Amino acid sequence: MSHSVVYSFHHNNNNNNSKCLNNNSVAKGKKHVDSPLSRTCGDTTSSPGGSPKPRAPTPGVLAGLDLLPLTSSDEISRRREHALRQHSFFQLRIYLRRGHGLVAMDKNGLSDPYVKFKVGGRLIYKSRTIYRDLNPVWDESFTVPIEDPFLPISIKVFDYDWGLQDDFMGSATLDLSTLDIGRNNDLTLALQDPSRPEICLGEIYITATLYPKTQEDKEQYFQKNSRIQDVNKRLKSQIWSSVVTIVLIEGKNLLACDPETGTSDPYVKFRLGNEKYKSRIIWRSLNPRWLEQLDLHLYDDGDQQLEITVWDKDRTRDDYIGRCVINLMEMERERTYNLWQELEDGAGSLHLLLTISGTTASETISDLTTYEQNYREKENLLNRYVWHRTFHNLKDVGHLTVKVFKANGLAAADIGGKSDPFCVLELGNARLQTQTEYKTLTPQWNKIFTFNVKDINNVLEIIVFDEDRDHKVEFLGKVAIPLLRIRNGEKRWYALKDKKLRSRAKGNSPQILLELSIIWNPIRACIRTLNPKEEKFMQTEMKFKRQVFVRNVLRLKVFLMHFLEIGKFFQDCFEWESTVQSFAALVVWLILCYYFQPWMLPVGGLLIFLKQYVICQLSGTPQVPWDELADSDIDEEDEDDKEKEEKKSLKERLLAIQEVTQGVQNAIGKIASLLESIKNMFNFAVPYLSWIAISLLLIATCVLYLIPIKYLLMLWATNKFLRRIFRPHVVPNNEVLDLLSRIPDDEMLTYIKLLGVSLSTHLGRLSVIRWYLQLDYKDLKLLSSPDSADRRPHPKKKHKAS
Repeated sequence: MSHSVVYSFHHNNNNNNSKCLNNNSVAKGKKHVDSPLSRTCGDTTSSPGGSPKPRAPTPGVLAGLDLLPLTSSDEISRRREHALRQHSFFQLRIYLRRGHGLVAMDKNGLSDPYVKFKVGGRLIYKSRTIYRDLNPVWDESFTVPIEDPFLPISIKVFDYDWGLQDDFMGSATLDLSTLDIGRNNDLTLALQDPSRPEICLGEIYITATLYPKTQEDKEQYFQKNSRIQDVNKRLKSQIWSSVVTIVLIEGKNLLACDPETGTSDPYVKFRLGNEKYKSRIIWRSLNPRWLEQLDLHLYDDGDQQLEITVWDKDRTRDDYIGRCVINLMEMERERTYNLWQELEDGAGSLHLLLTISGTTASETISDLTTYEQNYREKENLLNRYVWHRTFHNLKDVGHLTVKVFKANGLAAADIGGKSDPFCVLELGNARLQTQTEYKTLTPQWNKIFTFNVKDINNVLEIIVFDEDRDHKVEFLGKVAIPLLRIRNGEKRWYALKDKKLRSRAKGNSPQILLELSIIWNPIRACIRTLNPKEEKFMQTEMKFKRQVFVRNVLRLKVFLMHFLEIGKFFQDCFEWESTVQSFAALVVWLILCYYFQPWMLPVGGLLIFLKQYVICQLSGTPQVPWDELADSDIDEEDEDDKEKEEKKSLKERLLAIQEVTQGVQNAIGKIASLLESIKNMFNFAVPYLSWIAISLLLIATCVLYLIPIKYLLMLWATNKFLRRIFRPHVVPNNEVLDLLSRIPDDEMLTYIKLLGVSLSTHLGRLSVIRWYLQLDYKDLKLLSSPDSADRRPHPKKKHKAS
């Protein structure tokens, strides 16, 4: 009898490794041995519904069950149920190993499977997604509490589709009452579709272990679980536990999916839990540059895997390029990571900036309520930036500590007269964030943040936002603090400004309470200042605005006026408007040219600094703090500008912008005309003028070779100064510009070439007339003489008549 039992056990194990249809046929044709042991555990294959049948018994599995005489299967079930009811609580550990022979749901003949485990319709676990595989290996395990072991566990496999409903790939049922208590049960579950039970959809391999627990273990578990639920409720009321800020910078060496062009049209999809984000499409590029910023929200009880997939945009169906996964559990909070993530299967790489901040948990190191200053750590920081350790790490310029306490007077952004404010801190490409305080205009964040300073010339920007639905934000105020202006350990209120930092933000005089401290090495900072500035990846694009355009033109005009004043000063010296001034300028020029040395140039710059320093000391004007720049005056100026702007009519505004744009247009036209004339001079557009230029260059070469440059400068200055005395009626001029003014630019050359066509032929006349009719009104004014323009009050009507 024992031999027959052993044979039956091995025979059934072989059936487990066969296909699903063979399992059913073998199970039906198998001859059972009439004994208590064989009746209990004779067949170990899965049932058609996916539930495992009993395995071979082991001593002590169910107390005394294998020693009692059994008369029927009903008696076995009753005794097994009685043994399970002796325990009031269980822990179930499931090890999801792999799948085999799953069905293909995608057009490429593969699937992206993941598994869901449910009890009584409640989701207890969801596995990760294995991409493009019909034999996936999950290698995952989880443990769940079980109060009722007679409730079966529903296991369903799905194919993941981005943006679409996931496809059903099959299901199975795990009956816990058939498991051996306290032992590992290796199970092979056949996947089936309830609507088509005759079709085999593959198999999944799991290991299930059911551990009995005492009443004391149950009470401890539920007591701990109640605390966890309270924390989860608190976190749910806070909406999220952390913010994952991602800056998608660029991609490198992506796969070419378009065979015609040898390129791709890539875009990137991000997924964290239930949140998704899709970047814009970069057309025809294997090295795209996106420069996009996005925020995803992290839940402590949610998925901690950030999934990034790259796709190629296509007309019919987008092509899959590559994928990478970032485990956020392994990343330190309140720190910005500069990552190059390699895509799977060598599909290229992505450049990202990733920061996890805004943590709501009170036990984090960024919470001020539990923060205690460590003097030993502060001493280590001071030793790290002492002067004799300058060359240990040149890139580490300093260490910045920011304490964000609270804010008040914020504007009400919601309908109920409240706001949901949070604070964002940006230093270069590093970006940290506080938690959101809901339904308040006086939030208290009480957070402490640290930054590694890479450039002492950077500006710390602190922006307050209001969080709206779907995690959208609304601007509430901003303050910008240069690092060189920080006073260590000073706790003070800073006024919140608008986006342009020109006036106070909306609200009741909004302000924020901060405390800043910075430790830095001046020598490292000096070396870093003389190196290229770090590129800030996320910058707002400046759109064309009339006010900004006019303001920039006026800013440039200020410097142009300074140069014009200097030029006028030299012109007055040449014209001898003041005899003493002109004579002194001539003497100084001759002495400088004769005794000039290269080291005198930096001395001239030092003299300018000395002059400005003396003026500042003598004037004695106190330096106004950078963040208190007479807000009332700025507000009044802005209000006056707004009132004036409102009083202006539309016609006056158009005339104002037309005047500025006309000046810019004429200046650009003159510069372009001058450059084209230089080009045409070398191109022999007018051979006579080109030969004159060649002769002058030959003469200049010989003169510079024979006579030192300082004597030439002295002769030039003497000629300029004395020309007014010996030739008082001569017109001041520049010989080089006079020569270039005779050389036509490209516009004039086009006109000359068309006129050069033989006008005696019918074709030539038609060409000239057609070109003339295509000219714009302004071009006609340039080509026509001033006298003819005066005689024609309506040149457009004349143009139409022609």
